[in-house]
Amino acid sequence: MQHIINRFISYVTIDTESDPHSETTPSTEKQLVLANLLYKELKAIGMTEVTKDSHGYIMATLPSTIEEKVPTIGFISHYDTSPDFTGANVKPQIIENYDGGDIILNAEKNIVLSPNYFKDLVQYKGQTLITTDGTTLLGADDKAGLTEIVSAMEYLIKNPQIKHGKIRVGFTPDEEIGRGADLFDVKKFGADWAYTMDGSQIGELEYENFNAAGAKITFKGKSVHPGYAKGKMINSMLIANDFINELPRKEIPQETKGYEGFFHVHHLSGSIEETVLELIIRDHSAKKFKKRKEIIHDITKKFNKKFAKQFGEDIVITEIKDQYYNMKEKVKPVKFIVDLAEKAMKELGIKPIIKPIRGGTDGSRLSYMGLPCPNIFAGGHNFHGKYEYVPVESMQKAIDVIIKIAELTATSDFSIHPTDSGVKPKSKINKKASRD
Repeated sequence: MQHIINRFISYVTIDTESDPHSETTPSTEKQLVLANLLYKELKAIGMTEVTKDSHGYIMATLPSTIEEKVPTIGFISHYDTSPDFTGANVKPQIIENYDGGDIILNAEKNIVLSPNYFKDLVQYKGQTLITTDGTTLLGADDKAGLTEIVSAMEYLIKNPQIKHGKIRVGFTPDEEIGRGADLFDVKKFGADWAYTMDGSQIGELEYENFNAAGAKITFKGKSVHPGYAKGKMINSMLIANDFINELPRKEIPQETKGYEGFFHVHHLSGSIEETVLELIIRDHSAKKFKKRKEIIHDITKKFNKKFAKQFGEDIVITEIKDQYYNMKEKVKPVKFIVDLAEKAMKELGIKPIIKPIRGGTDGSRLSYMGLPCPNIFAGGHNFHGKYEYVPVESMQKAIDVIIKIAELTATSDFSIHPTDSGVKPKSKINKKASRD
């Protein structure tokens, strides 16, 4: 496991925070530091056709070890980290043989990772955990995925007796700001289907995600001396606050779960003259997703009508932009690729947790771009903050799953012919674990 730890730490100690306000790809130049390292590492372990374009998209090939024609599969991960919390100067802590109690992340700041609050910790008693030092995020999202893909490819290269078809790997920038798939060349990648290694706890297997949109709402105001403001001042900050209060009170991230959608206010800044509110809109149901966007527009119309006489023009300007859609629509016709991953987990003694993603993934957009792409666990917990951690054993299991999927793809009975994915099984995938 030390090899996995060393590789993971070499990745997370490189700052790759993306920037939603940048118009370049990658959005931050520092992401290319890790991209260059990955490019060199893929070559060093023996991958072929290793490429890195000017935007930081990396692709590589592991050639087939069999003569038969089988599907080409892919594994994808992103190397940027979230701008929600700093990823600079990450100082990972290694907790060996975790005792199941509180973990002191930072004694000076009294920051504690406790199973009393983060109940998932209990299941990793006795394992090796990698945590933050309480001042940064860790970056397991998705540097755990990078570690797992590179390590799995290295293992297959060192063990050519393992049967597998052609495998493609892809590493992308800017996933955390919704742009990871923007310049991904699906045709060049050339896989029949792929898996993103970008989930959370061990066993997660996901092929449903939110439909997503982002809203930017600008409120206009009028500033006059507060002593003479009667009937004249319009405080845009107060109007923004009233707008927020018009949203359904219980339909927020901290009050919802499963398939339940939400509105999430994540940024608010302004002055009397102008305030900008940014929020995200999420729902698994396409019908409910459409309705949520209509709610925003309806509130906008209500406020503009209210202030029409006083202001003389629209006081609220709303822009809504769709970000990605539920991949289920594209994966369901080829659901055998999910069954294959489920079978791989079962054969490794991992209990599959098949559930909808309460978020997004590059796999969603890639699925709509013609590359069906379910999501598999990478092992981390509490992403995007100082309480993030990853069990090393979970990363090892993810590596095993990649290898097992490669084996099953090479030994399952597929027919190759034109379909949505270019391939389909001749018979239903047997998801029961095989017995040695």
